[in-house]
Amino acid sequence: MGQGEKEEINIIESGGNYGWNILEGTSCYNAQNCEETGIIAPVFEYGHDNNDKSVTGGYVYRGALNPTLSGYYIYGDFISGRIWALDNVSGATVANELLFETGLNIASFGTDESNEIYICSFDGNIYKLVPQEENLP
Repeated sequence: MGQGEKEEINIIESGGNYGWNILEGTSCYNAQNCEETGIIAPVFEYGHDNNDKSVTGGYVYRGALNPTLSGYYIYGDFISGRIWALDNVSGATVANELLFETGLNIASFGTDESNEIYICSFDGNIYKLVPQEENLP
C-alpha cells in the first residue's frame, strides 16, 4: 500500500503526531520504518472506493435547522461530492452516515452566526446544509 490509498479524519491536538510520513490512516506505507509509538490514530478513515479520494474537512454541527445532526462532524469528499455526518463519542466511532451525493467539488465548509453549515463548491456557489426533506421536489 502506498500513500494515496486512504483519507483520514483526526482530532487535532497542539503538537500532536499523526503519523506523517510513515502511516496512511492506520496503515503503514513506509516499509523501512513503521514505528507507531506516540502516534495519534485517526478517529475515522475511508478508502478510495466509489470515487471517494480527497476528504474536505468540515465542522461539528451546532445549528438548529438539523437537530438530528447535532454534535455530528459534517465533512465531504472533494472528488465524489459526497457529504457525511460522523458521530464520534469518547473516541469510538459509532456512526458515519451518508447525507448527500451532491456531485460538487467541495472545497470548504463554513458556518454562520447561527452555527448553520455552508458548503463551498468549485462551481462558484455556496450551499446551505438544510434538512433532507427540504431538498425534495
